[in-house]
Amino acid sequence: KDGVVAASAEGILVSDKGKSSYRKPYVEAFGDQLQNEKKSWGSYRVIDETGESLTIKITLKAGHEMNYHSHEHRDETWTILSGKGKSIVDGMTQEVCAGDVITIQAGCRHKLVADTELKVIEVQLGKEISVHDKRKYENV
Repeated sequence: KDGVVAASAEGILVSDKGKSSYRKPYVEAFGDQLQNEKKSWGSYRVIDETGESLTIKITLKAGHEMNYHSHEHRDETWTILSGKGKSIVDGMTQEVCAGDVITIQAGCRHKLVADTELKVIEVQLGKEISVHDKRKYENV
């Protein structure tokens, strides 16, 4: 009732809810990138991580979409594994389905929209891959 449990590939952290400020140094030690996360729009799981690349499997629930956003320091490639939807890259909309590959250069605004559940492999390439390298825009 008054506890907090955080689980990751690195371990499980259990603490008293009232002592949450004492948890911060331990959580920060895990780094910026979460390895698995479930969200209201779906989920993602990190598959591979090297110095200049990050590979993620994304599941976007039917009827949901990503924020329209860009990255200054990385390129991305989406490979659609299953489902149907739309990609929007710099305002250009394209229908997507299994087997499609979309490349996004650094600086391009982009998002995915899922008509059905959409499973995607996202490969990020760049010298500065960080969760902080994301600029959001008004939806298109």
